[in-house]
Amino acid sequence: QVQLVESGGGLVQAGGSLRLSCAASGRTFGGHIMGWFRQAPGKEREFVAAINWITGNTAYADSVKGRFTISRDNAKNTVYLQMNSLKPEDTAVYYCAAKPGIVLRYSDTLYDYWGHGTQVTVSS
Repeated sequence: QVQLVESGGGLVQAGGSLRLSCAASGRTFGGHIMGWFRQAPGKEREFVAAINWITGNTAYADSVKGRFTISRDNAKNTVYLQMNSLKPEDTAVYYCAAKPGIVLRYSDTLYDYWGHGTQVTVSS
């Protein structure tokens, strides 16, 4: 059974940093795309970043390019989202997701496995 468990969320001031972790278990994730999505109150869930587990190729939403970095640690079966220069508009619940495949995808409907999310709150 696939499990994705997020951690690392919290309250931070604008301009600060957080690192989110997604511990993945239940299968080998080579041949998978790992993604981070977020959902703010009253808004739809949106794509943040994705990484190809094998090649390390990445993709980012325009709103986070240059500030967020997605990475993975194969030995720990963990995906990270380093978030720098945080803004109040980054406030949301952040979700880790996974899907089989090799092509980076931006739509949440294409992802098969989801974590429960971790809250990130950025104060101004």
